[in-house]
Amino acid sequence: MTPVYASPANRNDFNILVWEMVRRIPPGKVMTYGQIASLIPPPSNMSERGYRALAPRWVGGAMAHCPADVPWQRVVNSQGRISLRDSSNKQRILLEDEGIKFDSKGQINLDIFQFHF
Repeated sequence: MTPVYASPANRNDFNILVWEMVRRIPPGKVMTYGQIASLIPPPSNMSERGYRALAPRWVGGAMAHCPADVPWQRVVNSQGRISLRDSSNKQRILLEDEGIKFDSKGQINLDIFQFHF
């Protein structure tokens, strides 16, 4: 039976890798949870398929606990939408202040605004 990983085995190390990447996203650009996850190799005892299924959630967990110097607002879901945790619209406001545009459905055009390393 394949083990289920609710979080990375070395959560702190994983989170640090995520935060380092997010700090490199320039103003006016975004990355997706899955995109960031794809840049971090899976743990040695985990299949690539299992990692691809869980790692975007792990990135979300890292972002929920990020230090103040991490531009958390620059991470969005794979549809270019904000994954709302509250109704304050703070993330959208911060992104719009950086020049990111949202369409009438609340999506960011990833062809324009997505950052690639």
